[in-house]
Amino acid sequence: MLRNPWTHKNIKFFYYLNGVLLEGQRKIGWQSSLEGQLKKLKDVDLETLRYRLNYYHKSLAPFTLSGEAFSIKDLTLPPKNKTYYFDLLANAVYFPQNYALGYQFGDVREVPTEPLLVKSRPIVEDNENSILLKFNKIRHYTFVQDTIDYRKKTPKLIGRASVKQEHRRQFFRQYFDHPLCDLGQINAGTTHDQWLKPKISINEHLRYKFILCQEGNDVASNLKWVMSSNSLAVMPRPKFETWFMEGQLEPNVHYVAIEDDFSDLEERLQYYLAHENEAQNIIANANAYFDKFRDKTMEKLLGLLVLERYFYRSGQLTPVIADLHQTAT
Repeated sequence: MLRNPWTHKNIKFFYYLNGVLLEGQRKIGWQSSLEGQLKKLKDVDLETLRYRLNYYHKSLAPFTLSGEAFSIKDLTLPPKNKTYYFDLLANAVYFPQNYALGYQFGDVREVPTEPLLVKSRPIVEDNENSILLKFNKIRHYTFVQDTIDYRKKTPKLIGRASVKQEHRRQFFRQYFDHPLCDLGQINAGTTHDQWLKPKISINEHLRYKFILCQEGNDVASNLKWVMSSNSLAVMPRPKFETWFMEGQLEPNVHYVAIEDDFSDLEERLQYYLAHENEAQNIIANANAYFDKFRDKTMEKLLGLLVLERYFYRSGQLTPVIADLHQTAT
């Protein structure tokens, strides 16, 4: 995806243009070459690819599709969640039009009762039915080129958010007026509009040492770009995960961890203000973690292999390279 270097956001025009082309390809039944893409396996780290594939699509147990599944030829552009649809098509056009699949678009907080392709899932033991695909990437998968040294940043926590959920209200009640915080609510028409402040740009966020990355309906949407910056992500241990594998993030290794009730926020901020080297180690670890998702070849192959395993498990195909689907968690 093309990215605007000034706003650090992905350019929607080109994303949607590509989506329209994918829709046209699906309508005429033109199938892209899966075998051609899989030839690129020689260009990636197979151990890393296998690990991530098994993470996104955990089980190899066969299953039967329900009546809720759609064949690729019958997919239709929804009135909402269009980016999810285009992200699904970007992978689905490599498979025969009569293949069927089940999916759930949007913020998914529960594990479905049957295997479905989803953007998000709870971080729990038995979540195999939640098969992660890289959905809504236009919003979630961007990065920054942060030129500000951590040591020169404002020693405060910046946070701008739509404050709708109770856990976000709780955080604002506790810390809106705290001298180490610059918090602002960006959604009006609530019972707590006293927290309203104007939106600010990503560049303005980057002036601060600490950036709040608090989950909303599911994951914190700003976490990816924060972890590519020279600022510290501050959050409780995540309860949901996406393609970014938030369940693999280590507290105080990849981000500054605070308690679920936020009671230790001041102590954690003061600690890293006093231990600058440890703060910069976390930033280096976060940057390295984010860099794993920059490899376009790896990302494309993984999306295709997640779908291939789905069709394999549901009895619709024999894998091109069966070995990649023989061992799962």
